[in-house]
Amino acid sequence: MKLTGIGILKWNGEDKPLFVGMATDVSNFGYFQRASVREGLHFLVRTIVQRTQPGQRQSVKAEGYLCHVHVRDSGMAGVVVADEEYPTTAAFSVITKVLDDQLERFGDSWQRVTADEEASPDVLEPALLKYQDHTQADKLAKIQKDLDETKIVLHQTIESVLKRGEKLDALVDKSNDLSLASQMFYKQARKSNSCCTYM
Repeated sequence: MKLTGIGILKWNGEDKPLFVGMATDVSNFGYFQRASVREGLHFLVRTIVQRTQPGQRQSVKAEGYLCHVHVRDSGMAGVVVADEEYPTTAAFSVITKVLDDQLERFGDSWQRVTADEEASPDVLEPALLKYQDHTQADKLAKIQKDLDETKIVLHQTIESVLKRGEKLDALVDKSNDLSLASQMFYKQARKSNSCCTYM
């Protein structure tokens, strides 16, 4: 999963949108190709933003990449260009966070833009680095990742108990924490489940 670019643009209706700022990571391309790739990304982003109406979001597939665009009702547009593996929900979360951060730091200065500029690299460059890991943007993905890690630790813990040669039945018998009723319940459940094994 790779995040290739994050941009903020001013939507201008039928006229071409203006770049408020754009950060790109084209390090995976050859040195002499990077300028052409950057120009191609700018063209792609500008074209898609121009064809997205205010209040709309869309994702457009182009040459192995997805260009995610959200144009707010105010005309402020956010763009994320990523490979196809980068989750769509994370991409739109990145757009929302970057646009909010831009407004918080610079207010409505984006509305006074009359020509392309790179005025917000201090917002976009750190975001491009931070959100390479999509779980930083997508809270659900982060929770799922944490749950998966906990599940792995839990499986490793159970396996380590079994590796030492201790049986769970012996542990239940030795436990002072379990009442007699709980021990009987465990043994009955174990007997009931043992008859239903799959071959």
